[in-house]
Amino acid sequence: MPLFDDAQTAFESKSDKDLKKAHMLFKLIANPTLTKMGTWMFKIPFATNIPLVKPIIRNTIYKQFVGGETTTECLNVAKELYKYGVSSIMDYSVEGQESEAEFDSVKDEILRLIKIAKDNPNELPFVVFKPTGFGRKDIYEKVGKNLPMTDEEKQKWQAIRNRFDEVCKSGFEKDVTIMIDAEESWMQDAADDLADEMMQKYNKERCIVCNTLQMYRHDRLDYLKRMFEKAEKENYLLGFKVVRGAYMEKERERAEAENYPSPIQPDKASTDRDYNLALEFIVENNYRISLFAGTHNEYSSELLTELMRKYNIPSNIHKIWFGQLYGMSDNISFKLGNMGYNIAKYLPYGPIKEVMPYLIRRAQENTSVAGQTGRELSLIEKEIKRRKQA
Repeated sequence: MPLFDDAQTAFESKSDKDLKKAHMLFKLIANPTLTKMGTWMFKIPFATNIPLVKPIIRNTIYKQFVGGETTTECLNVAKELYKYGVSSIMDYSVEGQESEAEFDSVKDEILRLIKIAKDNPNELPFVVFKPTGFGRKDIYEKVGKNLPMTDEEKQKWQAIRNRFDEVCKSGFEKDVTIMIDAEESWMQDAADDLADEMMQKYNKERCIVCNTLQMYRHDRLDYLKRMFEKAEKENYLLGFKVVRGAYMEKERERAEAENYPSPIQPDKASTDRDYNLALEFIVENNYRISLFAGTHNEYSSELLTELMRKYNIPSNIHKIWFGQLYGMSDNISFKLGNMGYNIAKYLPYGPIKEVMPYLIRRAQENTSVAGQTGRELSLIEKEIKRRKQA
């Protein structure tokens, strides 16, 4: 689309060297066979402690999609992005915790991020966490399905609720918006109820707590409208990050294996339709609902700018944000930032070994999203050619 064809603005922050590295990386990712082979090979050095591949990972896929190993490194990247009108969300991308001590450690890290965000409100307008960072999936599932629980499981659920509340309370006290990521459908009901509980408690004067809607689920548009009616009746503010979704294949396979109706939309067109309808519903009701539109879709991004104009909403109103992942769709992010819209990149950080699951997903998702990698490549090539001719 013409609005997002501006390769010069998209890659203004990248040196010639970084642009060539990105070109090489997306060339590799564009090949499904090489991506599959590469993600398998990347696991080897961490399983065997062979250091040979780590520098390669650090200087390629890690540098493209991750802000650094520490919050200090990540904040430096965020400050650099903000020079171009692009804010960041520092994302603690460590996965696979199982123990209560690990869950408490994640919670403490999120509390630390809230303090950093408070001190850097322009660069870091949000703090995000995953529900599974605060507790086990099976606990969420039992609560959501109202299944019998042992006394120990009840205690663990209360610990999860306490972690949610401690983080959201800190966001409220420090005036930092907290976004709660979405997860698999079989555990999401309990996470949704907790997010709603936090919104009722803390979203009185402004939106402090935001939940996430994955619009590849066929029930999310109805859920959004039900939540709006509830919030209207009970007089509190809503906040939603709206995304298309990240667990489609896993959801379908589980539904088939366990013989229950799939929660996933019948096709991509239905997902796109509900995504765009959700944007319109939220913008139309922005007096009650705040929006973070997480999308790499150019049509949806331009649609949101048109909806804001339609309803006479200023481009920099804090209630409406656009968002993309770091290292992807810079043509959308930097163009919107250049135009004065609120835009934030998800900026993961963590030790290479611990963010490998995240990196592998990024590579696989780029391969599976039709046209995404090709679009990245064409824009990079366009800018390389422009610089050579300049």
